[in-house]
Amino acid sequence: MRIGIGYDIHLLSAGRKFFLGGIEIDHDKGAIAHSDGDVLIHALCDAILGALGRGDIGTMFPDTDPAYKDALSSMFLKEICHIVEIEGYEINNIDSTVILEEPKLGPYKENIKKKISDITGVSLDAINVKAKTNEGVDSIGKKEAVAAHAAVTLKKLTDN
Repeated sequence: MRIGIGYDIHLLSAGRKFFLGGIEIDHDKGAIAHSDGDVLIHALCDAILGALGRGDIGTMFPDTDPAYKDALSSMFLKEICHIVEIEGYEINNIDSTVILEEPKLGPYKENIKKKISDITGVSLDAINVKAKTNEGVDSIGKKEAVAAHAAVTLKKLTDN
């Protein structure tokens, strides 16, 4: 069994699309980022890479590479899940927390879980997405940023 944790934060700006957990959410601001700025997927990627001992998302998909300009982060997660498989592991469970003031995530949580399940192959009952506010504190609390934390466990597959 291996455990990994991940974190990501992005400033928000008008005129950008808002992606979270692999889905586009209707909001008047989106993340300022080289890719689509999906903090939840980025945190999840870092958690998986951490559990594998393989660095972080910025090393694997550098923001200096034009190939990743405006890329959908779900592509990063798919590639990392392929590495999990190649190394003989499977994702056992995912727990995550998104921190933002708005929009409220209640109406989107099940779709986010479904999208993460579709990408990773993890069953819905082994994926958790929580939403918290920052109670008006700092850039997140002032609606200028969004952040996410993720934890994953991986288990080694055995040959029968």
